Amino acid sequence: MTTWCALLMGGLFTFACSDSQESSSSPSTSQIDRFALVNRHNVILENADTLASLSVGNGEFAYTVDVSGLQTFPEYYEKGVSLGTQSQWGWHAFPNPDNYRWEEILRYDTSAIGQVISFPVQWKEGRKKEVTDYFRTSPHRLHLGIIGLEIEKEDGNKVIVQDLENIHQELDLWKGKITSEYTVEGKPVKVELYGHQEKDGIAARITSPLVAEGKIKIKFRFPYGSDCHVCPGYDWTQEDKHESYLEVIRPSQVRVSRTLDSTQYLTDIQWQGNGAFESSSKHTFLLNAQEGQETLEFSALFSKKGETDLPDFESTAESSEKGWEAFWQSGGAIDFSECTDERAHELERRVVLSQYLTKLNCAGSLPPQETGLTMNSWYGKFHMEMHWWHGAHFGLWNRVELMEKSLPWYFSSLEKARATAERQGFDGARWQKMTDPYGDESPSSVASYLIWQQPHILYFVEQLYQARQDRATLEKYEEIVTETADFMASFAKKSDKDGKYHLIAPLIPAQELFPANATDDPPFELAYWHFGLNVALEWQKRMGMEENARWREVLDNLAPLAIKDSLYLPSSTHPRAYEDDFYLHDHPVVLGAYGMLPKTDMIDTTIMKNTLEKILQIWNWETTWGWDYPMMAMNAARLNMPETALDALFMGEEKNTYLPNGHNYQDKRLRIYLPGNGGLLTTVAMMAVGWEGAPDRPNPGFPDNGKWNVKWDGLRKMP
Repeated sequence: MTTWCALLMGGLFTFACSDSQESSSSPSTSQIDRFALVNRHNVILENADTLASLSVGNGEFAYTVDVSGLQTFPEYYEKGVSLGTQSQWGWHAFPNPDNYRWEEILRYDTSAIGQVISFPVQWKEGRKKEVTDYFRTSPHRLHLGIIGLEIEKEDGNKVIVQDLENIHQELDLWKGKITSEYTVEGKPVKVELYGHQEKDGIAARITSPLVAEGKIKIKFRFPYGSDCHVCPGYDWTQEDKHESYLEVIRPSQVRVSRTLDSTQYLTDIQWQGNGAFESSSKHTFLLNAQEGQETLEFSALFSKKGETDLPDFESTAESSEKGWEAFWQSGGAIDFSECTDERAHELERRVVLSQYLTKLNCAGSLPPQETGLTMNSWYGKFHMEMHWWHGAHFGLWNRVELMEKSLPWYFSSLEKARATAERQGFDGARWQKMTDPYGDESPSSVASYLIWQQPHILYFVEQLYQARQDRATLEKYEEIVTETADFMASFAKKSDKDGKYHLIAPLIPAQELFPANATDDPPFELAYWHFGLNVALEWQKRMGMEENARWREVLDNLAPLAIKDSLYLPSSTHPRAYEDDFYLHDHPVVLGAYGMLPKTDMIDTTIMKNTLEKILQIWNWETTWGWDYPMMAMNAARLNMPETALDALFMGEEKNTYLPNGHNYQDKRLRIYLPGNGGLLTTVAMMAVGWEGAPDRPNPGFPDNGKWNVKWDGLRKMP
């Protein structure tokens, strides 16, 4: 194996590799018991906690359940972590009878050098508002269907969640299995659930005397698509706008064909033994077990094309158990069991559960939405500036193949990214911010102006190359590297005053509250431009290509990070930003310039330390987001402030909360936030293994106080 080494040579970092195993082997002599590590953090619930719903899935598909073991009480969980059934391929768009055209919502801004640039923005009135609303909400990710239990009590009434007693629900992380046990009017119910690892489906086994009595049935409900911003993704009020056609395949297998406007998909269902599958009402179906049969096993598979040979419960269980064991046995592991700091066990819990959640939600064929495959946020669309937080950790944990699954999107969306750059007067490809499987850009008065998503793909492909060291990787991604660097070089504008290349308005930095038409040279973006152009030039060198003179010119003459009072400013055009409370909100992303990214000659560590200490004193923390805390920790670790790094990871703010199921909670609107989970994994791996230039001691990001005897294995050093 090789390591990603960033060497400071002549003030510019380049990449070199080591032939040693140092970056992927633990410094500890004792081997980690991975089974024990994972299983001591199995999630166990004893009540119906709406923020603790549990999921099974495989990166392409996820199914989230309530305390019943299936999706029996979706309405009860709507304000918590709602009960999703989502896939990477399941998308829906509303009809467009008024012929809304995306070009109608373009607004034209003029830069300081006179360049006219068009952006799709959010309009507030008239037809333009209608067009805005349409293209923000269409397409949206589709909830594929609710599969729950219908349980009848002795008096004939249907069970509600409060009727469940003696609850014990457990997520077995090693197997990917959820077992739910409870009683209803004194009678036991046991539900065992798995998610298939190669197919988009589930299988469950329900065991109870209530099954034999005909008082437990499996209920399938199919909704219309929803245009809500943060929600489960279903709409039950439009039953006449979609179709659910039932077809019997064989005595114990049926197919429900779904049509929602231009969207079509299939749900194939099979069960063991005799039973009856029948329509209950429009878009609702019930599966009844044979009378006297206490166990009911079924599987359900969602797809675009359908499948007749469905996996049963046993084969789904085998797929899940083998798949999850292979995941846990591969890649990296971190063991905090020998640490004596009182925070160590909780940190280990967050790390283990974050691995489960990111593998399930973030390791698919598309960049993930911020709530993954669990529920919709921003209509189910994904935000490309968040792709780093979702995916960078896979490289450090020696799982680059999981990160790479989402990279084909860049190829499929390349033509549209090129068209954006050309329309705006730039070279290369300008990557979208808020987008969808088809690479279409959603209108936004903020998102359209962001630029920090541009170098992400360069970071990812460099991770791939450092893991593989092969020409095939270089050739595969050369076009993407070139198009990305061409845009970055053309976006930077040379000033006649200082001869430097600047990042100039209109733009909005990662700290999104700065005005688009009055913001220049945000520090993180400048540092990331430096990083990205370095990667692109190194890519050419490896391939034996002639160096791109324009990239080199821009790189060697990038504007410095703006400084005032020995502090890095969040923008060169806002020198009083630290004195104005308005600008002390949102992401303190100036810290990412030396945290997420390695040190270059752009960074003075004394000034960066001053900046971190200033931000810790004055920031409005309630306005931050889940990835801000890992970002601060990475910055503090690089500055040799390990206690501060840990304090950042455990900062007692609402948006740094980690729920019983491991999800990073934000607020009542956005109950889960996977960039926080991904950021945590990146940071903890970095603190354990180190980074280029880290102190030469074990676990250099943790305090050297005898309390952090961290064991790790299979991780890679951060640049």
